[in-house]
Parts: sequence; C-alpha cells; structure tokens
Amino acid sequence: MILMEWAGWAIQALALGFVFAVGLAVAIGFGLFVADRLQTEDAIRRNYPVIGRFRHLFTELGEFFRQYFFAMDREELPFNRAQRDWIKRAMDGRSNTVAFGSTRNISVPGTPLFVNDPFPPLDQQSAATAPLVIGPTARTPYEAKRVFNLSGMSYGAISKPAVQALSRGCREAGIWMNTGEGGLSPYHLEGGCDIVFQIGTAKFGVRDEAGNLSDDKLREVAARPEVKMFELKLAQGAKPGKGGILPAAKVTPEIAEIRGLREGQAGISPNRHREVASVGELLDLIHRIREVTGKPVGIKTVGGAEAPFRDLFAEVNARGADSAPDFITIDGGEGGTGAAPMPLIDLVGMSIREALPMVSGLRDAAGLKDRIRIVASGKLVNPGDVAWALAAGADFVTSARGFMFALGCIQALKCNKNTCPTGITTHQPRFQKGLVVEDKWRKVARYAEGIAKEVEVIAHSVGVTEPRQMRRSHVRLVQPDGSSRCMSEVHKRPASNAPQSTAAR
Repeated sequence: MILMEWAGWAIQALALGFVFAVGLAVAIGFGLFVADRLQTEDAIRRNYPVIGRFRHLFTELGEFFRQYFFAMDREELPFNRAQRDWIKRAMDGRSNTVAFGSTRNISVPGTPLFVNDPFPPLDQQSAATAPLVIGPTARTPYEAKRVFNLSGMSYGAISKPAVQALSRGCREAGIWMNTGEGGLSPYHLEGGCDIVFQIGTAKFGVRDEAGNLSDDKLREVAARPEVKMFELKLAQGAKPGKGGILPAAKVTPEIAEIRGLREGQAGISPNRHREVASVGELLDLIHRIREVTGKPVGIKTVGGAEAPFRDLFAEVNARGADSAPDFITIDGGEGGTGAAPMPLIDLVGMSIREALPMVSGLRDAAGLKDRIRIVASGKLVNPGDVAWALAAGADFVTSARGFMFALGCIQALKCNKNTCPTGITTHQPRFQKGLVVEDKWRKVARYAEGIAKEVEVIAHSVGVTEPRQMRRSHVRLVQPDGSSRCMSEVHKRPASNAPQSTAAR
C-alpha cells in the first residue's frame, strides 16, 4: 500500500515537473519572440522570431563541421588536414611514412616537383646542414646552426606557457627564436635558446618615454648573451602597410610593462618606422643599431615589386658592402597573424612563391650573395616547403604557425579573441592550463628535428649531400597545361649588375 502511495506521488511529481518545464519553455519562447520582434538590428530574427536565432548557431557550428567532417585532406585553408597531420606525427616522434599513394593533386599550377637523381649519394655520403655565419662584419657575428627556425611571435600575441615551451624546445633543437615585436620577456630567456630580437615600428622593449628608439635600451637588450641578432620589422606578410595589433583584452599588467603600455590599452604599432622614409634612411638606421649593439642586424619585409629591392641593393653597393643589412627576411602575403584587417590578409603582398625567387635573384645579381643572408617566411610548414625555399635561394626558413601546431593549435581561428581553446593565444588561466610546458617543449623540438631530417631526405633524392646545395635546377613547377618547367626557366635570374660577379645560386 505504501509503495503504491509513493508511486502515485512520484507520478504526480513528474507530471508537475513536466507541466512546469513546458510552461517555462513556453514563457522563454514567448519572451524571445517578443524580444526578436521588437529588436531592430537583425532582420532575420525580426521576421522569423526564435527560429531565426538558429542561423547564427549553424553559422558558428559550420566552421567546426567543415573542419572535422566535410573537408577533404587537401581542401581546408589556411592549412589542410594533410599538412597538420604531418606536423602531428613529427611532434609526437612517430614515423611519417604513409601508405598507398599521395593524396596531393600534382596537376595544380605552381606545384613544385623535385627532380630525382638517378645516382643519389649513398647514406654514408650524406651530411647534415652546416652552420652559416650571419653578419660577418658585426663585432659579434652569429653562427646559425640550423636551416629551419622559429619566426616572430610576440609575448602578448601568444601566452606565457606558449613562450616557455617554445623557448625550451628551440634550445633542444638548436634553433633560434624570434621574439616578435612585443619585446623581450623573461619567458623567452628561460629556455636558454638563441634569440632574435625583433624591433617593430612601435619599438616595444627598446623605446624611450616618447616612443623613440633608445640606444641605452638597445645596449641593455644586446648585453643578454642569448640575444644573437636584431630584426628591424618593416612589414609583415599578413598585413603589409599596417602595424602590429594587440587587442586591449590581451594587454595584461605584465605585458603592458614589457611593452611600455597601460594595462588594457591596445598595442597598435605605426604602419612604418617614422624615421625611415627612404632606402638611405633605412641603411642609416641599420648602421646605428649594429654600431650600438655590436650584433648582426637585418630587416623583415614583404615582396611587392622589384624596384624597392633594386634600389636597396644599388644603395648598398654605392655605400659599400659593410652598409648592407646582414639578412633580409622575406615574408609572403600568405603569412599569418593574430589580428589584421581582412583586405590586407587577402589581397596585399606577393606570395612567397613569387617573392623569394625575385629577391634572391636580385641579391645575387648585385653581388651580395655572401654578404646578405635571405630568410624565407610565410606558410612554409612542411619539409617540401622548406626544401623548395632553399632551392629558390633562401639561406634559412622560419615558421610561426608550424610551431603553433606543434604546441597543439587546432586552427580554431580564435587568435584575436583571447579565447583560444588550446591556451596558445590567450591569457585566460582556464585555457592556459591545457598547455603543459613540460610536454609541449618536447613536441616543439621533435617538429623542428623532423623538418630537418626530411629536408635532408629530399636533398639526397635530388643528388646533393646537404640541403643548401639544392638549386633551382632541382625543382620543376607545374604549368597550367599540366606540363612542368624547370624553376630556373620560370624564374629567370636578372643580369648581374655587381661590380664583381659572384656565384649564382
């Protein structure tokens, strides 16, 4: 009897709960209906109350479903699944051999095809890439150990644990770490890796109270033994003509102190260095930084036309080779960023595939091949990309997004919102806890080592003993009609205008 009474009460409670839930749902629905009808910002919600809200939801979810369910291995942008999977296998230390056949469509115009040699060097004849000196005329030249290095990512654009993991991983792999334009933080120094200090247009980390370049602060940074070179940033591939943008939400008290900002003040850099309006003034500033620091000084820029580079190399030859930048980092228009206007991301700047052969050819024609090193940057994250760049004329290759993937980036495209779910580009502790430095630094090192190993494999297959011996003649580029042409024919070298000709790459 008692059980029957309890059952009856339970049924009544469930019924009351159901009625309450239905009533609550109806009340909420009616409230949303009224709110949607009265609001004036969204025409879809006004015309289709409640139901119209699903459009925004499906739009947000569409990005997720395309990435995980609908996009083929080679379709997704900015990086497809095949590229990301290679990085994941490398960073996990797993074999990067695959079965059955390539999923790449090699009929796409511009696809590089490496020319295999019928008699490649035996394994015991192969050699690792030799170190290369940058800035031989500086008081403290830099001997760079590896071809593949870490491109600029500022502390602020990326998180504290991300910087810590990158610093330790770079040390383990023997590669340099570029600070990005946000200044030198304690976390860059923690790992003990070689540092390239980037000077952006706002001079963060080396500016005085008025925002001008400070010689005293330059000397202070240069005194750190970890700091090997300085890079004067003129332009970035994702936003040529626009300075760096650090959203206010990402400017914490610590970042504000490092950069010389107020907490919560957006870090907006000028679109160029105020004191540099000509090639001559650029060389003057390079000379000043090199004299003050004693370290090699280079520039970072984006290819847009031949004329500026012709003018630069002509002015160097007029002044003398000692006036030259020690390196030029060429960033492609496809380069990445944490935040930039879409028109600049989409439409401004040459692709690295066109800019690199152009600039390296002009450098060589000016007789400056042994004086100015060229660093290629811009969506070069896999061994084939790096091997192509070396064959096209680069001395070094740098990547930022490749190392972000090694840290665990899932391409969520939230870099500018301080809500990165992997903890890489956010300063929210609840997200950062997912990025475990003790695990991620090893993945960073293994990724860099995996690139080096497989670039050497490509070099051996084309018949040379180490990667920097690759030339344009070792690469063919697919043409619109499906045939391929040698890269040296597609990208013809300009006639030498050097006082004394040097060996062409």
